Amino acid sequence: MRLTQVFVLGMLAFCLTPAISSSVTNSNGWGRTPQMGWNSWNQFGCNVNETVMREAADLLVSSGLAKLGYVFLNVDDCWAALNRTTEGKVQADPVSFPSGMKALADYAHSKQLYFGLYSDAGTETCQGRPGSLGYEQNDVDSYVSWGVNYLKYDNCHNQNLPAIARYQRMADVLNVLPANQSLFWSLCEWGREDPATWAPAMGGNSWRTTVDIKAVWQSIVHNIHLNDQWAKYAGPYHWNDPDMLEVGVGHLTEEQERTHFSLWCIAKAPLLIGADLANIRPSSFAILSNTEAIAVNQDLLGVQGTRVQVNSDHTEVWSGPLQDGSFAVVLVNLGVVPQSITVDLSPFGDGPFQIRDLWQHALVAAHYTAANFTVKGVKKDDCRFLRIARLPLY
Repeated sequence: MRLTQVFVLGMLAFCLTPAISSSVTNSNGWGRTPQMGWNSWNQFGCNVNETVMREAADLLVSSGLAKLGYVFLNVDDCWAALNRTTEGKVQADPVSFPSGMKALADYAHSKQLYFGLYSDAGTETCQGRPGSLGYEQNDVDSYVSWGVNYLKYDNCHNQNLPAIARYQRMADVLNVLPANQSLFWSLCEWGREDPATWAPAMGGNSWRTTVDIKAVWQSIVHNIHLNDQWAKYAGPYHWNDPDMLEVGVGHLTEEQERTHFSLWCIAKAPLLIGADLANIRPSSFAILSNTEAIAVNQDLLGVQGTRVQVNSDHTEVWSGPLQDGSFAVVLVNLGVVPQSITVDLSPFGDGPFQIRDLWQHALVAAHYTAANFTVKGVKKDDCRFLRIARLPLY
């Protein structure tokens, strides 16, 4: 029985379920809101195997993360054997994945998760496994037979061929799949040939706008700044992707992880966890589990928040509208000392305003009438994540 026939997911997961309607701007129906889930690469790299993947599936469910919307279980590079079969079919690495990919997909589905695989728009993947260039139909046939729901499509070993031509070859195969076999398509072109300008029309559900992210603060800031310039191309069913989350990976401070997650949420970026869920720090888990922040990311209006103010003291203001008429605002301190940060409320209309802090989970102003709102003492690399709603005048 098909996955979409047996799953009864929460509202966040439902937003990602393929369902063709007159409002769908992407023919495959995936990605009404940005994808949420877990990917193997940031923590495990090529040390991934079927035990790691099954344990990640178990932990997504037992931890409650799946109920929050983290419903994609994605294996990255190194899942495939080094060689294709004599018939040209891609196959699972017999050592790392002895049960094969269909068994793993079935296991994910049994946990009410979607299952994702990785391939490459080149002759080889970044780690030297078979790429899909020239084998697009063969590979998609295999993915469909295994029950795959998601394809991350990388850009290594591309023979210096134009990205549009290589990705269009895969699009031509994916876009004729019937609705009950369609795949969420995540293009990983690294932003080299401005995929935001052509990936939506090609059928992409998300596309990387940046180089690979690292669990280093400078990398995170660099990627979200690069991603910001492409905001006008994002929306329901097609999203800019500044790469996966580094929350719980490496040695970021709690403040850096909180700001990282806040910026990904307001920018409507995919929320793909890369941490080892079996050993994640409680503070990191709490950040990933913030339902109010997730609600901003999954808001059905689907407008990417942008950087609207850059100050000389290395503070920034990010803002974006939400479906209920309120606004999400992130105040960020990229300086080296605590700072006060002020947001101009005039773009949000006439007051009074109700202002809620999404990390404190509390109102910080119930009936605010001034033209500006200032938050004091924002620590180095930290932020404040606010939801600002205009109150009725009566």
